[in-house]
Amino acid sequence: MKKTLIASAIAAATISGTALAQESNMPKVYGNIQYVAYHADVAGGANGLEHADNGSTLGVLHDHEIAPGITGFFKLELDGFNADDKSYGRGQARLDEAYIGVKGDSFGQIWVGSDDSTYERSIDKISNFYEFAAYNFGGGYTTGEGDLIQYASPSFGGLVVGAAVQVNGDLDSQTTKKSYPYQLAATYSLDALELAVAMDSNEGDGSNENTYGVRATYNMGSLSLTGQYQTRKDARDNYGVHAVYALGANQFAFSYEIEEIDGSDLSRDNITVQALHNLSDHMYVYVEGYLGNGDDGAYGVANESERSALAVGGTYYF
Repeated sequence: MKKTLIASAIAAATISGTALAQESNMPKVYGNIQYVAYHADVAGGANGLEHADNGSTLGVLHDHEIAPGITGFFKLELDGFNADDKSYGRGQARLDEAYIGVKGDSFGQIWVGSDDSTYERSIDKISNFYEFAAYNFGGGYTTGEGDLIQYASPSFGGLVVGAAVQVNGDLDSQTTKKSYPYQLAATYSLDALELAVAMDSNEGDGSNENTYGVRATYNMGSLSLTGQYQTRKDARDNYGVHAVYALGANQFAFSYEIEEIDGSDLSRDNITVQALHNLSDHMYVYVEGYLGNGDDGAYGVANESERSALAVGGTYYF
């Protein structure tokens, strides 16, 4: 359900079309339809075949010059269309991303609304890479993607720092306490190497233990290698390595992840492989396989320790 490839294509198209957008001051409309057929199996538990919408979206982007060197920007993206079944969710599209902000070369950018969080963008590369992404391990951070105020600095010799705070009020519910969970991150790029560190305060979820993450990515032309580690006291530790190889219109990826649950004897791992082919500038197809192993009971079935999935999908985007 992650749309890394789509998001990159949209960003490239937006950058290349900036001059035209400024001349006409018209918003850019984009969208995609994503289908997937997959078979999932938990040893000793549920298994079966499903055809599903994999995260189809429709969105609008716009920016304009407020003053020389200062740009205002806006994004609205809807999902939840369930393109595989017209009888389900009719007229009930959900909000995925919506924010407004300002940016400039001298101060960076600040934006308010719903978006991927600062920590997620900096560290959680593997779980955000794959299309189906059903069994990948995300970090133990709990700060959500709504009610965010985020900041990203300009690059200082390759160093970019970021911060986010989530404003959770208590006016709408007497059972909800006010909280202001925050995130801090720093990313440093030097030639082909990118290093990132980040933390999430996790305030408001009871334990208040911080999540910490580190990531390193090295790009060697067609080959990209990533290693990442995330930890949260009394919750979990996650380790992962990730490789992507591009060959013409094809992309091949491999990941190996380990998750250790604190306070229990349970641990599990997951292997993910992907083969993706771009049919054109607007359409691609892919196959992804997932194989997970772990201690008995790691997947909710006593005395069993394995789960798997095979997904075949296609996406059209504009």
